[in-house]
Amino acid sequence: MDSSLRAFVRRSVRPGAVAAAQGLAVSLLCLTTNAALFVLSVVSLALIPALGIGFALFPAVTVLVRWSVGLQRRLAGWGGTPIASPYPPVPEDARLGTWRRFRWVVGDPATWRDLAWLVPGGVTGAACLLAFVLPVYGLEGVLLVPLVLFLTVDWYGYGVFWPMDNLAKAVLSVPQGWLFLFAGLVVAPWLVWLHFRFAGFFLAPTRAQELALRVRELTTTRADTVDTQAAELRRIERDLHDGAQARLVALRMSIGLAEKLLADDPAAAQRLLTEAQEASGQALVELRDLVRGIYPPVLAERGLGGAVRALALAVPLPVDLDVELPGSPPAAVESAAYFAVAEALANVTKHSGAARAWIRLAYGDGTLTMVVGDDGRGGATPGSGTGLSGVRRRLAAFDGTITVTSPPGGPTVVTMELPCELSSRRISPSSGTG
Repeated sequence: MDSSLRAFVRRSVRPGAVAAAQGLAVSLLCLTTNAALFVLSVVSLALIPALGIGFALFPAVTVLVRWSVGLQRRLAGWGGTPIASPYPPVPEDARLGTWRRFRWVVGDPATWRDLAWLVPGGVTGAACLLAFVLPVYGLEGVLLVPLVLFLTVDWYGYGVFWPMDNLAKAVLSVPQGWLFLFAGLVVAPWLVWLHFRFAGFFLAPTRAQELALRVRELTTTRADTVDTQAAELRRIERDLHDGAQARLVALRMSIGLAEKLLADDPAAAQRLLTEAQEASGQALVELRDLVRGIYPPVLAERGLGGAVRALALAVPLPVDLDVELPGSPPAAVESAAYFAVAEALANVTKHSGAARAWIRLAYGDGTLTMVVGDDGRGGATPGSGTGLSGVRRRLAAFDGTITVTSPPGGPTVVTMELPCELSSRRISPSSGTG
């Protein structure tokens, strides 16, 4: 395929075909659910004063509405126009009885915004059907009409949409089909985009809801950070108690015993002093390992880029590095980024079965981006016990995110982002710049 034709297919045909499929999905979802859910909502509200069963029925209908609208938000995300969910978590008291749950549902502004979307969403969803119909209409003229002409002499009455009651109309339908096909592929992404943009006015969180969701998110991440710090302090205390502290106590006892034996048995005292010297060296190694687990010295010496290069050298498989950092992030962010990359590389070594890995560090638009990938067996998930959930908690303390793409069979790509500002580039002592 010629390069210009390949570029045309990539720019026009592929996005148009994807948008046509999205338009079909959106129209089917909106046409089949919006009208029915709107009627159910109105009926359940009308039954509140009539029979009173609306107190239980309306929250149940709201669950269906939110499920349908959630699918539409997901389709919007797949279409490149993500819409955040505005729903707060269900409070504990709302789970205790029908009246309390009804009061919570009615008091949530998102409930009424969802209901307000059902009718206009059905209309614009129906309009999205054009995103599918136009290309298919053109495709029939391009493919089906020539097929009929070649397979039969009696072409009268053939064609689902195209008129073919004579040969002239049948032949002219081919260029018209190409026109409809091209126009449909060009228009389809715009139709779907307009629908999702219009949906955002109803389904996206309001400013007040965004602030409330942000407060809840910060509360959760703060609690996770406090728990993580407490666990880290317990780990440090345990490592000191079981490692360096025990060796230092034994060292003190050996020196004291050697002091008592020095006059009566110099040889035994010498052996004890030799053992004490070895124990002091082991205690020093353990203290260095402990400090390295808190804040690796390589970060202070070489910065994040150099520290990641050192991590890559320790991995027992080829690692491709692409580091483009115009400066250094704050120390706390730098440490979190380093340990996140280290954990991702540890997963590559232990679980992936990969033959090659790659690391990319970049900075842009106020965000530090770290990508760790491998060509292994795939199937990694943040909740599978591979340490990715710990990375998520570590990054969340700085409003960071982690995204894992790992289909069965691979490749696995872990993308981590940390919002931060960079200072001037750190000069490594090993760079030869004195």
